[in-house]
Amino acid sequence: MNVLEFQKQKSKTKLSMVTCYDAWSAKLIAGTSVDSILVGDSLAMVMHGHSTTLPANVAMMELHTQAVARGLAGSNKLLVADLPFISYRQDLKTSVRAAGRMMKAGAHAVKLEGAKGNLEMIAHLVDSGIPVMGHLGLTPQSIHQLGGFKVQGNNPAEFERIHHEAEQLEKAGCFSVVLECVPSALAAKITQDIKIPTIGIGAGPDTDGQVLVLQDMLGLNEGFKPKFLRTFMSGAELMKKALNDYDTEVKKATFPTAKESY
Repeated sequence: MNVLEFQKQKSKTKLSMVTCYDAWSAKLIAGTSVDSILVGDSLAMVMHGHSTTLPANVAMMELHTQAVARGLAGSNKLLVADLPFISYRQDLKTSVRAAGRMMKAGAHAVKLEGAKGNLEMIAHLVDSGIPVMGHLGLTPQSIHQLGGFKVQGNNPAEFERIHHEAEQLEKAGCFSVVLECVPSALAAKITQDIKIPTIGIGAGPDTDGQVLVLQDMLGLNEGFKPKFLRTFMSGAELMKKALNDYDTEVKKATFPTAKESY
């Protein structure tokens, strides 16, 4: 699925997106009906153990994007890569270089957070042949300014600002926009008022699609249970049982057997 096919699904079929950070999980996703993959800067937290996304840098994002792209080889999945903290807020040349590295690593598009101060750069990237996905609402790269992981757009002024910024992102050339942790009414209004697909996470059921972190939706991130998350598998329990079964078989000397030996 390319960005044009992705856009055509608006108001037709709901779009599914999951995060992915490595080749082995990308291979699994390649064999599913999931529409698109995001190499999110959330990898700083999920894969590297940081408490925020801020430690992610261009080299880190590039490495993981390359791995995911290899895992997806031969599949028809739209691959989007995040531009990490500060990489697109220095100057136009630096922004283009960072986006170019993501595209050369195998991404089909890049995603960046916020509208204010980014609109001219977004237009330049799009004019340069780099599709851009926007991201509004809870923008994790601004977590310290936002005062934590909180729902955004709850008061009338913030509601109007985020709605206006969605329109600005569309006008600047974004092919889609992620809406994170905003009231359902705001997400529904944005989805109705702009012509590009909206992808929600904690934004209610009326967006054009949904995105979840793979490890979260598979139940691998024990103790993380925000209101918006639904787990589709008890992954942590299943994996721990498998590891304990392996440990037992090794200690009982029932693995490996002659069948599993050369």
